[in-house]
Amino acid sequence: MAASWVLSECGLSPLPRIYPQPRTGFASKNTNLLKLRPLPVSTSHNLGSSFKVSSWSKQRNWALNVAAPVNVTTVSREEDEEREEINGVDDTEREFFDPGSPPPFKLADIRAAIPKHCWVKDPWRSMSYVVRDVAVVFGLAAIAAYFNNWVVWPLYWFCQGTMFWALFVLGHDCGHGSFSNNAKLNSVMGHLLHSSILVPYHGWRISHRTHHQNHGHVENDESWHPLSEKIFRSLDNATKMLRFTLPFPMLAYPFYLWSRSPGKKGSHFHPDSDLFVPNERKGIVTSTACWTAMAALLVCLNFVMGPVQMLKLYGIPYWIFVMWLDFVTYLHHHGHEDKLPWYRGKEWSYLRGGLTTLDRDYGWINNIHHDIGTHVIHHLFPQIPHYHLIEATEAAKPVLGKYYREPKKSGPLPFHLLGSLIRSMKQDHYVSDTGDVVYYQTDSNLFGGEKKE
Repeated sequence: MAASWVLSECGLSPLPRIYPQPRTGFASKNTNLLKLRPLPVSTSHNLGSSFKVSSWSKQRNWALNVAAPVNVTTVSREEDEEREEINGVDDTEREFFDPGSPPPFKLADIRAAIPKHCWVKDPWRSMSYVVRDVAVVFGLAAIAAYFNNWVVWPLYWFCQGTMFWALFVLGHDCGHGSFSNNAKLNSVMGHLLHSSILVPYHGWRISHRTHHQNHGHVENDESWHPLSEKIFRSLDNATKMLRFTLPFPMLAYPFYLWSRSPGKKGSHFHPDSDLFVPNERKGIVTSTACWTAMAALLVCLNFVMGPVQMLKLYGIPYWIFVMWLDFVTYLHHHGHEDKLPWYRGKEWSYLRGGLTTLDRDYGWINNIHHDIGTHVIHHLFPQIPHYHLIEATEAAKPVLGKYYREPKKSGPLPFHLLGSLIRSMKQDHYVSDTGDVVYYQTDSNLFGGEKKE
């Protein structure tokens, strides 16, 4: 028999949520019956103005719609305060709002709230952003080469690396089909934009599609997904330090393209990789050929301009772009002040996974990188063009309610996000091997701390 209500001083009130893996406060006898979800509320039949008989008992009409907890002993204040965290999050963090609970709305409710014109793709407008960004890229290179001054070069590297990141975002729109309704135009522009910054377009597009289709799933997600405790413990110390010690994680993208994340195999360049199905192999060959052509062009330019000049014009901006890509994509899924859930099994759904993504404010960079920080609605509806994301998000907020987390406002440059990144790298290391709703846990020994008892 389950119980969902107790009699309080003010009348009927719900029982507190009960979680598995209790320490000393709960009897272990029936813990297998307890799940990470609210207890069911009984159906009942009216007996008058104040009495109800529970339909749970068919033997006798003996109960008010009130019951006592089953096999639950008294928990002292000290024991409650010392209670272990369950799958990485303490029960007290869920007192007012549980971000891991199923939302009271559906994906269709969010879709209905977004104005119809937000779904319209304008290829001319999309192309205008390409023309703008390409013009800025070549203009910056010409100015830097003209002055060739060590006062100018650092500023150029930051600006050009940011523009490379802007080119990636436009190619990203091509991959989602939000650039235009013309699949051939999307493919041509995607290859030109991504190959210019050494990204294999189709290889990335397919793995990124996998990320969107499985966002928030511990095992099936593709981008910055958490390591299970078993995989985390199996890593050697050098790999752990590289993965969680800045700036190394912010340089990971090219290595991910070649070999993916720990625990997963395959390459974005190889047509027989586990990432792809047989009918996608032709596209992978095309993308790898375009990537190879760009790499060959860069080698030729090294002989024409000299390796030092090419390093200054292209090499360093490329790595700034890589840092932007890793920085932004990581913070879309990590670093919130409150721990957010990851899912497995039946607890995962496309909607619940998407609701754990985060919007971020990048100040002046918002316009430069095409508002990619407006990420929640993009994750749920990647077919919306980037120039409609802000309006779509504002329209969806009343439906999302507490499941939408307002981003902290940025100054001209998003220095405030460095603190979120550093804190997350120190705390978000792995998730439990078991459980369908899990939260990041911390390895206190990773950075030389004392082991917790």
